[in-house]
Amino acid sequence: MKIAKNTVVQFHYRLRDESDNRELESSYDGDPVLYLHGANNIIRGLEEAMAGREKGDVFSVSVEPDKAYGRRNEEKQQRVPVKHLRISKKARLKPGMVVHIQTDEGAVAATVIKAGKFTVDVDTNHPLAGKQLGFDIEIIDVREAGEEEVAHGHAHGVGGHQH
Repeated sequence: MKIAKNTVVQFHYRLRDESDNRELESSYDGDPVLYLHGANNIIRGLEEAMAGREKGDVFSVSVEPDKAYGRRNEEKQQRVPVKHLRISKKARLKPGMVVHIQTDEGAVAATVIKAGKFTVDVDTNHPLAGKQLGFDIEIIDVREAGEEEVAHGHAHGVGGHQH
């Protein structure tokens, strides 16, 4: 069976930053990932590369920022009062640390650039924004999605969304 809209794909991956070929993450130390194809559950460039493939395929793909986490936006760097961060009172803010900022729309993840006593400079770009990403993919299984999976817009089971 080929990967197409409303198929559930189970796969392992290794993710690299192509600027330095450094591995960022891998699924091989756990369960394979499960996703519903065509439901925008994974980055666009990877989903496009999966289309038409089948169980047993092993391949590599390079995904440009526009089809991954977008380009970096320097306007997403800002100074916020420490009181707006969701952190433990004992937490010591350091550059590179990921924090959550309370906003009217809910919590937003941000990376600390510089920490002061009362304010912190943060970057709310996704940590992989602006990066050319390399994926090594091994397709473990492909099956038709169940009615409930299609209705919910995601795959169910180990490696997918659990209910």
